[in-house]
Amino acid sequence: MKTKYVVLLALSFLFVVCSRDTTKLEKGTPEFEFAQKIAEKVPYFNPDQNNVVATSKDFKITTGEVLKNIYSNMGKGVARFYSLDSLRLKEIMNNSAREYSDKKLLLEAARKAKIEVPPAKFDSIMQMQYRRHQSREKFIEVLTQNGVTIEFVEQQIKESVMIEQFLNQVLSERVKPTEEEILQAYNSDKTATVRHILMQTQGKSETEKTAIHTKMEEVLKRARSGEDFAKLAMEFSEDPGSKSKGGLYENFGRGDMVKPFDEAAFSVPIGEISDIVETTYGYHILKIESRSKETRPLEEVRPQLEQKFEQSKRRDVYFQYLDELRKETQFKLVEF
Repeated sequence: MKTKYVVLLALSFLFVVCSRDTTKLEKGTPEFEFAQKIAEKVPYFNPDQNNVVATSKDFKITTGEVLKNIYSNMGKGVARFYSLDSLRLKEIMNNSAREYSDKKLLLEAARKAKIEVPPAKFDSIMQMQYRRHQSREKFIEVLTQNGVTIEFVEQQIKESVMIEQFLNQVLSERVKPTEEEILQAYNSDKTATVRHILMQTQGKSETEKTAIHTKMEEVLKRARSGEDFAKLAMEFSEDPGSKSKGGLYENFGRGDMVKPFDEAAFSVPIGEISDIVETTYGYHILKIESRSKETRPLEEVRPQLEQKFEQSKRRDVYFQYLDELRKETQFKLVEF
């Protein structure tokens, strides 16, 4: 039930300067052949046409640029695309174009802000990669076997660090909590203890999910009519982490569980039973056993509260900033 909410800024996209059209793929290259295969199912990506997929005040992005980037990232791994149907392949190409465009927007903004990559940090990251593969030579050997160049990887890392530093600079003040927010967090319930029943829906069809929901409604009626919740959990719950304990999860912190579960655990009155709550795991019913507040002095826990607040807010603030950047640069993504 624990969630690993990690906002991952996976910056794996190469920036190519577009002062002139150097993005058209050359015939006879592996990238061109890759593009031809993609175009068989998604014609807009025909390498002879090199259609535009995105524009802004500062640059345009073409299909050739997107496909070259995908090939540089994946090398021989692009073969996995060939068996996909046209709808799935179009979805992947659309997502690739959007992600590549977002990274290019951020790189352009970082360059305008004159962000530089500290050589020591870059060297540290590269040395870590070498150690993971025992040596630089073996790292390059693995890349070569997969059709990826060391130059591409080095460029990716430099740009990843550049964007990371830029975002830290831009977003630092936006994620910083106010005193009012700190006090509200401090005075809110810190931990909760609940019993819950889970019926899993992962990998189920819509028809199956409807049947599971109906079954859960019957269990909810029985729980609210006064039946022993722990016994119902042991009978019906499909959560291996709590089933044998009557659905019990004790003293977990705010934000430790997946969001819908967490919201119910900290909002439903103590002693009461929630409605059916849906998460990526399935359908849940919660009975709130107890909650507790922070007992340590505010100043002792202030750094932890600030850090937790910033982590929870960073993802929303990042996407908000990206929307602002799109508007500022008159960015447009082409529908194809």
